[in-house]
Amino acid sequence: MSWETVIGLEIHVQLATRSKIFSGAATRFGAPPNTQACAVDLAMPGTLPVLNREALRMAVKFGLAIGADISETAVFDRKNYFYPDLPKGYQISQLDFPVVGRGAVRIELPDGSSKTIGVTRAHLEEDAGKSLHEDFHGMTGIDLNRAGTPLLEIVSEPDMRSAQEAVAYLKQIHSIVRYLGISDGNMAEGSMRCDINVSLRPAGSEEFGTRTEIKNVNSFRFVEKAIQVEVERQAELLESGGSVRQETRLYDANRNETRPMRSKEVAHDYRYFPEPDLLPIQISADFIESVRGELPELPAGKVQRFREQYGLSPYDASVLCASRELADYFEQVASVCADAKASANWVMVELLGRLNRNNLEIGESRVSAEQLGGLIRRILDGTISGKIAKTVFEAIWDGEGDADEVIEARGLRQLADSGAIEKLVDETLAANAEQVGKYRASAPEKRGKMFGYFVGQVMKASKGKANPQQVNELLRQRLDEE
Repeated sequence: MSWETVIGLEIHVQLATRSKIFSGAATRFGAPPNTQACAVDLAMPGTLPVLNREALRMAVKFGLAIGADISETAVFDRKNYFYPDLPKGYQISQLDFPVVGRGAVRIELPDGSSKTIGVTRAHLEEDAGKSLHEDFHGMTGIDLNRAGTPLLEIVSEPDMRSAQEAVAYLKQIHSIVRYLGISDGNMAEGSMRCDINVSLRPAGSEEFGTRTEIKNVNSFRFVEKAIQVEVERQAELLESGGSVRQETRLYDANRNETRPMRSKEVAHDYRYFPEPDLLPIQISADFIESVRGELPELPAGKVQRFREQYGLSPYDASVLCASRELADYFEQVASVCADAKASANWVMVELLGRLNRNNLEIGESRVSAEQLGGLIRRILDGTISGKIAKTVFEAIWDGEGDADEVIEARGLRQLADSGAIEKLVDETLAANAEQVGKYRASAPEKRGKMFGYFVGQVMKASKGKANPQQVNELLRQRLDEE
């Protein structure tokens, strides 16, 4: 039987506030265990929550960025469940009246197509603590530093039909929250993680199948793999005459499989009721408009501008706009060398390649945008060849100075003297007379590889300094002479 996959994501984004959502305790990552949890976070008797206004502002900011409805009145609720890392025995969250209502996010897919994914809601809630298993043989440690950290839970419609679409949507949300500056989106540190809802239904059916939830997946690659293996598991189960249980599962990256965690709860299992210690929030039109005025240029708009202003392909524009920092870096490079396409190529290939090999972010680059722009300028004006430029780039990375300093210090200036290049060409052809004869005797369509050989020999003789364009022109002139 042919199956259609139905996927929805619940993305949890830790907001980049300096203090927690209902207390003044710090939210700094990496502090010693249980040093950033105050009496409010620990649910000590007599303590009361007070809403962090900045968390509310960030939630509204996200809602505006995806064109969502912003509630005039938002209400907090108690979500009751018992777990060792939840000090209160309940989580303050939102159910029927979230801050952010329906919105939409447009995604671009590798084949050039696009799709709109609906967002059901985005609500504020407090994070739980963290259970630690690795350092306690036969026991579990509890670190409550994270308890009370503000979360924005972004719930999608079940609009995705493949792992590829789900990853594209997750990446777009990741890009949006980073552009807005409301989260660093660091998935390795838990600043962004997601729950994946997966179900199958017969192709053409309108009725949803029974879904499973894969809990707390924290990388793009694992999201893709988790969906793929869960789809395979459900398909095998259904095709063998079995049925899918509604349950929560975990993805085991080492075994590349999902396994049961617990039966899937529904809303009434959590006994939601309005939080008695927090009044409903009235969100005024003036507050919303003040937040709207803070919105930066967002990824989708920046991609479109890069295509129109710089003539970039959709792929190049989307890569360069993946983060606000990378887009800014590219624009600085392009302004220095005045060649957007060359700037895009160098940023995406040489720079990002070097950063990836060193596991660095764009803000940690040892080559500044001004230095890279200066290097590209020297390629464009013929001072150095593209091949030599890679050597210069490495030298700049190693701290030897900017492009002009490295070129002079190493004597890398390109040989552009026509007389000197003519001499190299003539010497090369004289030393390879047999190959010249074969070249001239061969059919025109078979000469490409042989011509490349001559170019390589001339460049070798010049130690890579000869102007490649002049070398090509002179070689063609000489080789066409009978």
